[in-house]
Amino acid sequence: MVWLMAAATGLIVANLYYAQPLVGPISRATGLDAGAAGLIVTLTQMGYCLGMLFIVPLGDLVENRRLIVTALAATACALGAAAFATHAAVFLAAAFCIGLGSVAAQIIVPFAAHLALPETRGQTVGTVVSGLLLGIMLARPVSSLVADALGWHAIFVLSAVWTAALALLLNSRLPRREPDHTSTYAALLGSMWHLLKTTPILRRRAGYQFCMFGAFSLFWTSVPLVLASDSFGLSQTGIALFALAGVAGAIVSPIAGRRADQGKSRSTTAIALTAGLLSFAVPLLLHGGRTFELCLLVAASIVLDAGVSGSLVVGQRAIYSLGADVRSRLNGLYMAIFFMGGALGSVLGGWMFAHHGWQGVLLTGLAFPALGLALFATERRS
Repeated sequence: MVWLMAAATGLIVANLYYAQPLVGPISRATGLDAGAAGLIVTLTQMGYCLGMLFIVPLGDLVENRRLIVTALAATACALGAAAFATHAAVFLAAAFCIGLGSVAAQIIVPFAAHLALPETRGQTVGTVVSGLLLGIMLARPVSSLVADALGWHAIFVLSAVWTAALALLLNSRLPRREPDHTSTYAALLGSMWHLLKTTPILRRRAGYQFCMFGAFSLFWTSVPLVLASDSFGLSQTGIALFALAGVAGAIVSPIAGRRADQGKSRSTTAIALTAGLLSFAVPLLLHGGRTFELCLLVAASIVLDAGVSGSLVVGQRAIYSLGADVRSRLNGLYMAIFFMGGALGSVLGGWMFAHHGWQGVLLTGLAFPALGLALFATERRS
């Protein structure tokens, strides 16, 4: 069941990233102006953030399996619409709905925490989150390779098919879970601000992950640009292979979860934030030939992804320990806050590369984990 949930979260969250390396061909095919092409990714992320704030909290109110399957069915329909869209407005509306429905992944993660034993909750969450992170990291190279072979429409057709199949599989395999909450939806949403205000560990863990995911998004938004530049001259397939190397960082998720179960959350957080700092500091300080610098970037991508994975799992393990009756709302707030960091990182990465080059990107990326470490320094030992 844990591995099924891990695979499901990876397949679902990958839908957010398929369009990212295909912005050019999608814009040309749908007649979208070059200046507005960024909306393809932005609207998907906006849909995801809104879904985390308004759909994920329903996991504390509505039977979970039905909620997951309904969201997946809607996502499959949106992917089908995107695959055959010929007008920009249709594709952008579909992109928004893809993001909105893909929050099913964030209903599955607290569901897994609910099913797990308390003493192994961190390891279980770590395994499921490793699937989620693999989905994020594999989506871009898979999308590029499929588009090279079959055209950009194909990845959306394939994803629509396997999302629909996943909905059927989860409907037959997942157990039912009726939350104990008896409140109304309006009261549920109203309670979220109170939860944020009165849960310091949620604010702190969301702050750490805001910094780490900001660094992650900045790196992966700008590194394809430098790899395609004259400095490295990699093809689309070469960039896809580079992205595949970064996937190795996701293997630390179960390890981080196990350490959190053993009461080592503080040291694991320090290691994760330091890894994020080193992934930008080392390429900034060390220089050499093309091969040396390319190898350095591959190592930096693995270290950064490992740091992001470790910090995410420890944070989720911490907030899931606060109570089953508020788990979905806490997860929605946590994910929404750190995805805002990701959106900020994406915007800054593209702008800094255009105006200040790769060195400017590395300096900006360095600031994110440095801010996280400054916040970590204020954490009291317990």
